[in-house]
Amino acid sequence: MVRTLAILGLTALLAACQGGDAGVTRAAASLNANPGAPRASTQNVNPADSRVAKEVFGYIDAASRQASESFGGYARGCQAGAVQLPETGPTWQAMRLSRNRNWAQPVTIDFIEDLSAFAATLPGWEGIYVGDMSQPRGGPMLSGHRSHQTGLDADIWMLPPQSLDLSVQRRETISSISMQRAGGAYVNDRWTPEHMALLRRAASDPRVARIFVFPGAKVAMCAAETGDRSWLSKIRPWYGHHYHFHVRLNCPPGSPGCEAQDPPPAGDGCADAQTWVDDILQPRAPDPEPPGPVVPRRELTMAQLPGRCQSVAASD
Repeated sequence: MVRTLAILGLTALLAACQGGDAGVTRAAASLNANPGAPRASTQNVNPADSRVAKEVFGYIDAASRQASESFGGYARGCQAGAVQLPETGPTWQAMRLSRNRNWAQPVTIDFIEDLSAFAATLPGWEGIYVGDMSQPRGGPMLSGHRSHQTGLDADIWMLPPQSLDLSVQRRETISSISMQRAGGAYVNDRWTPEHMALLRRAASDPRVARIFVFPGAKVAMCAAETGDRSWLSKIRPWYGHHYHFHVRLNCPPGSPGCEAQDPPPAGDGCADAQTWVDDILQPRAPDPEPPGPVVPRRELTMAQLPGRCQSVAASD
């Protein structure tokens, strides 16, 4: 919200992150985004750039002074003109600040503000703790996620905040809580109706493309929902994701270079989630054919990212 960022007085942020088309989002407007900011150029792209992309983007500590835009896909891309989520807001705190991964596109900042304000209305929640978003210019990370590269992903902790005055040091040491039981087949006794309400609110937001959470949570929500079930289609079972849920937003307006993910399959997806659970409880027999040799995953090079990511990385 405009008033939120104005109150926080982000002078340094304004100098580092002038991006975004005027009027596209509240976050862009609140940062006095310059509609005339340069866009990432396609000039001087080197198709043979063999630098390891994570070694380039992983050490850049500030956003580019370009118009806000996402390039490429969630696991093979970058972002220009990112906005930094303030470390503490009225209804959120950014965690693990030493990682410098609290950067995103303006639409993602707006979403976090909105979801956290809703969370603060839930019994026992003061707001949300926000985990990894993206690096200042997106791109592959030195460790951890394969996605989170375009400024459109955010991890929301399952831990209900009891206070929003954690010190920087405390945010490095505090842990979220696991919600899974039986290897992710079921939720445990820490799971509450408020967790479901928060996920329902996030999935019902038209800006959201998908939300990843462990299979048992999806099955529990499928069993508990007695009303509109349309939001459940965006809740996708995935490995891990029991300490946090992962929100992925759609490509925003003004980012023609952003590669959208296919929409979720038709239906509520509950049968698919139950299949995941069944496989956890009764793993399928291994393939009788011996597996082939394990091929190490190759690191993405700059040449394998969208061409504009080279100018994003090189920009002021």
